[in-house]
Amino acid sequence: MCPACAERLRPAPGRPPPHGVDAWRALYRYDDTARSLLTSLKNGQRRDVVGWLADRLVVASPPDAAAVVTWAPTVAGRRHQRGFDQAELLARSVARRWGLACRPLLRRRAGAAQAGRGGRDRRAHPGFDLVGRPPAVVLLVDDVATTGATLGAAALALRGAGSRRVEAMVAARAQE
Repeated sequence: MCPACAERLRPAPGRPPPHGVDAWRALYRYDDTARSLLTSLKNGQRRDVVGWLADRLVVASPPDAAAVVTWAPTVAGRRHQRGFDQAELLARSVARRWGLACRPLLRRRAGAAQAGRGGRDRRAHPGFDLVGRPPAVVLLVDDVATTGATLGAAALALRGAGSRRVEAMVAARAQE
């Protein structure tokens, strides 16, 4: 990340967390600069930005020592197309820096990607199944939150299976 580009990144706007999420934090406002950065990761194979983002996420706030880190998985087709899941890379990088366990706890149900959908359609479509039994405290990581629908659906799935507390962390968050 060049210093000039990093200076153009703006702090994320304050927003209440999505339904089911106890607390959340975001680094940057999802504007043209952040969009370009995250698109370069997802579609431009710029995996080198993962460590840069993780370094900034871990200083944003300390984790609950009992938390297990997981991610909101992308749809299988996108993962296959890219060869990786950007949220997983980010979650594993954050967990490594904190010395926390990182486990896949969710599997996204089949369906179209959220990108390009309106808010109502986004809230109606993300669905997750659990992979095993989730821990009591989960730190859910994703790259971007626009409406918060994906994080909310993931949090509700985790809570429905027994998690007592779900916090979320994203690299960028859109304004309402």
